[in-house]
Amino acid sequence: MPIHPTAIIDASAEIAAEAEIGPYCIIGPGVRIGAGTTLLSHVHIHRWTVIGENNRISSHVSMGSDPQDLKYRGEHTRLQVGSRNDIREFATLNRGTAGGGGLTTVGDDNLLMACAHVAHDCHVGNQTIMANAGTLAGHVEVADHATVGAFSAVLQFCRVGPHAFIGGFSVITRDALPYIKTVGARNEAKIYGINSIGLERRGIAPESIEELKKAYRILFRSGLNTGDALAKARERQWQSEEVAVLFRFIEASAHGFIR
Repeated sequence: MPIHPTAIIDASAEIAAEAEIGPYCIIGPGVRIGAGTTLLSHVHIHRWTVIGENNRISSHVSMGSDPQDLKYRGEHTRLQVGSRNDIREFATLNRGTAGGGGLTTVGDDNLLMACAHVAHDCHVGNQTIMANAGTLAGHVEVADHATVGAFSAVLQFCRVGPHAFIGGFSVITRDALPYIKTVGARNEAKIYGINSIGLERRGIAPESIEELKKAYRILFRSGLNTGDALAKARERQWQSEEVAVLFRFIEASAHGFIR
C-alpha cells in the first residue's frame, strides 16, 4: 500500500492495500477506504467516512467534516461515497445530522469539480456532474445523470430530478424537473425545454425524447394549471418510461417545482 511518509492516519482507519495515500493527507478515526482509491495530496478525510473503490480525490478536498448545522452536537453520523468518483480540488462533503437520518451519500461515477459542496444529509445519485462551485444545501436529493452548473446553488430539501440540467449561476429554491433545462435565480428561475442534447449523449432513445417534448408542451405550454395539465397528459398513451418518471416526479413534489 503506497502511503507517503508525511501522511497522518488514525490507527482505527481501514485502508485497502491497493489504495494510495499522497503527501500530507490526514485520515481520521473510523474511516474506510477501498481498493484503487487515490488521495493525491493534502486531502483530509474526517471521522466516520466510508469511501469505495477506484476514486480519485484531488488536493485539498475535505470529506466527512462535521455538518454545518447549529443543531449538531457531535453525534455519530456518516458520509458514504461509492466508487469511481472524480472529486476535484477544494471540494467539501459533510456528514449527516441526527435529524436528517445521520447519513450523507454520494453514489458511483460522479464528477464533483473544484470547490463543489455537498452539505449534510444530501443524497447524490450516480453519474452526476457538479460543476465548479456547485453547492447543495442540506437534505438535497440529486438523482442519477443530473448536472448542477457552475456557481449554482440548490436550497435545502429540494430535489433535482434524473437527467435534470441546471444552468450556471442558478439558485434553485424549488424542485428541478427531470430531463429539463432549468436556469435562473430564485423566483426568476425558469424551465427552457427538454435537455435534448444531454439526453442524446446519455443514450436516451430518440422516440423517448420526442415523447418528452410532447409531454412538456402539454404540461407547461398549454396554459393549464398543474392538476389539469397532468390529467390531460395522462389521457394519452405514452410508451416511454421517461414520461412516467416525469409525471411521478411532479406528483411527488412537496415544495413545488420550477416551471
